[in-house]
Amino acid sequence: MEINMKMNEQLVCVRYASPLGPMLLAASDAGLAGVWFEGQRHGPESVPWRESPRHPVLREAVRQLQEYFDGRRTAFELPLDLTHGTPFQQSVWQALLAIPPGATTSYGELGRRLGRPQAARAVGAAVGRNPVSIVVPCHRVLGTAGALTGYAGGLERKSALLQLEGALM
Repeated sequence: MEINMKMNEQLVCVRYASPLGPMLLAASDAGLAGVWFEGQRHGPESVPWRESPRHPVLREAVRQLQEYFDGRRTAFELPLDLTHGTPFQQSVWQALLAIPPGATTSYGELGRRLGRPQAARAVGAAVGRNPVSIVVPCHRVLGTAGALTGYAGGLERKSALLQLEGALM
């Protein structure tokens, strides 16, 4: 992931051993700025950030993710810092937050919701670069006719997340 210098300087991080594999979480003063599976496409290649397991946003994010994986949470209540993308990416990431747990949508439908009905590919690229996996639910976006496609954390994880939410049987 191309992380700008501003992001490099202001983030702190923590590692979390999720049921779907090791994760890295990052936060700024404004909120949660990153949730990546280890080795995820478009994730940070190196981590220049200071480890801060006591950072309040990171502690709360780990707690809420654990509740999510335990099946005790369907929605996240965390301050988010989504300012590290282009304006278009940020609009897509905001639109992802409107997809309710247990529901899915398509890249084309997401483009229509954004007033960009011909932008399914651009929407797909922005979804793929979502820096806050799970919390900003990019896993809820499917291909044409419900095809399980394109998840930076891997299709097995996408399938597992959708099963956990009851969107796939």
